[in-house]
Amino acid sequence: MKMKYVVVSGGVVSGLGKGVTASSIGAVLKGCGLRVTTIKIDPYLNTDAGTMSPFEHGEVFVLDDGGEADLDLGNYERFLDIKLTRDHNITTGKVYQAVIDKERRGDYLGKTVQVVPHITDEIQDWIERVAVKPVDGKEGPPDVCVIELGGTIGDIESMPFIEALGQFSYRVGTGNFCLVHVSLVPVLNVVGEQKTKPTQHSVRSLRGLGLAPDILACRSTEPLEEHVTAKLSQFCHVPVSNIVNLHDVSNIWHIPLLLRDQKAHEAILKVLDLQRIGKVPREPKLAEWTERANKLDKLKTPVKIAMVGKYTSLSDSYLSVQKALLHASVAMERKLVVEWVCSCDLEDSAAKETPEAHQKAWKLLKGAGGVLVPGGFGDRGVQGKILAAKYARENNVPYLGICLGMQVAVIEFARSVMKLSGANSTEFDPATPSPCVIFMPEGSKTQMGATMRLGSRRTYFLANNCKSSKLYGNAISVDERHRHRYEVNPEMVPELEKAGLSFVGKDESGRRMEIIEIPNHEFFIGAQFHPEFKSRPGKPSPLFLGLIAAASGQLDLLLQRSCGIAGLNSTPRCTTNGTVVPPVKKPYTAVKKKPLKSLVNGYYANSNSIQI
Repeated sequence: MKMKYVVVSGGVVSGLGKGVTASSIGAVLKGCGLRVTTIKIDPYLNTDAGTMSPFEHGEVFVLDDGGEADLDLGNYERFLDIKLTRDHNITTGKVYQAVIDKERRGDYLGKTVQVVPHITDEIQDWIERVAVKPVDGKEGPPDVCVIELGGTIGDIESMPFIEALGQFSYRVGTGNFCLVHVSLVPVLNVVGEQKTKPTQHSVRSLRGLGLAPDILACRSTEPLEEHVTAKLSQFCHVPVSNIVNLHDVSNIWHIPLLLRDQKAHEAILKVLDLQRIGKVPREPKLAEWTERANKLDKLKTPVKIAMVGKYTSLSDSYLSVQKALLHASVAMERKLVVEWVCSCDLEDSAAKETPEAHQKAWKLLKGAGGVLVPGGFGDRGVQGKILAAKYARENNVPYLGICLGMQVAVIEFARSVMKLSGANSTEFDPATPSPCVIFMPEGSKTQMGATMRLGSRRTYFLANNCKSSKLYGNAISVDERHRHRYEVNPEMVPELEKAGLSFVGKDESGRRMEIIEIPNHEFFIGAQFHPEFKSRPGKPSPLFLGLIAAASGQLDLLLQRSCGIAGLNSTPRCTTNGTVVPPVKKPYTAVKKKPLKSLVNGYYANSNSIQI
């Protein structure tokens, strides 16, 4: 069977939720028995999202191969339970760089290199090359590739991609290309009527650029009225059966169900000519989605987590962290309440400059059942994060530090417990007399993009009785994704351990610290890696599960049950000085126990009204 392509575009305004729509379409098609892959097109000139500010673009999602990508790739991976690569995120920068490299090599044989056909051909070639890569762990190419076109129809920077997709629809032929256009049907408060004109203009603009929508996905606050759907069909030249309404719902798990209930899969399969050839033998199986969506709505008992960061004014800056918390909280049958605490407001200087914000921040922190300090860069707000770690350590409050969150925990421990008042990271104080955290030797101080320690790396557990090892099912080692330039100074590790800080996870060399714990604390764990990137709705991240369980009084039960999860098939050997020798491959059998029932039905959703 030839590869089938579903392109998702957006009109009227940005932020309509093309990413969630594309992910949900993929989930429904996967429920029909198809193998699905995804591609995200970002029209910006950056090579990747790695150097972008979280305030401007949200979080940077890190892939297994070290690719720094748009946050929508995180949506794809979570909804479809797949593993994507850096090539699944196409940017203008990547395309132009590839064309310029070819021109410099002389590949164009003296031709004048132009947007059409050279840039547009490169885009089409890229799509065809990446679409056939298996992403679900199985052999052979997928059946359907869902492509999300970033930006809004009419944006200047999107023009080469729209032209390329127009050509691509003819290149792959009728029956292999389906265009889903996401648009807005607003309601003016003055009139109280659903307005179709914005969508009409958006479709007209799209047609003027050479693309005609096969399916309209209309965003609205309330379900579309019947006469509104008929009007859209008449003026946009799209059959009523091909108009889908994505109205606001209580959580995003309902979106695939909305698509199924409105027979969106039938419309897509018809356009892709899949029903005729008998490739899809069944209706979409979405029983787990239904159970997840409904169960999430019924959760009542809250668990409060204080999220202490400096990008708290834009929640998308920590999107994967939020989703990992949600997966874990629903698995532990608790309603997640995230208390956003700006780390700058916790600092002593804020008590004088902004006393009300200072008091509010500390009240939120002290009222939470657990504290999470996520990753970040730069010295702004770092002292507030250190104070948050100190509060959690001294008051036996569950604490999870991720990347920088682990590093500030080490700094705080050195200052408070070891009485090294000048302890710091060389990132914040290059002249610190006690450099707890240092720049990695292989890093670059002149080149910012793609020079960090990135992607999936292996961590070996050095202590069998530590909480983190138990949470991972007594695994010998674990593969998690990284994104950092600085690391704990290995020269200071012996002193820190002597003072009571345990380094229970290290890399294969034994000199790079990966996981810290305070043994006599209820739950105090720091990880140099980012466990949130591999959390899935049905497979919550173990460290996030631990935090939620500790914050809700269920940690002992979780640790007992987690021991039944099988570890990896490798056994590390450690020398007396703690250096990890490469593991010897041999069969490994863990004690099997019945897992928590709730762990099977994790959730990926937003506790508030959906913003897609």
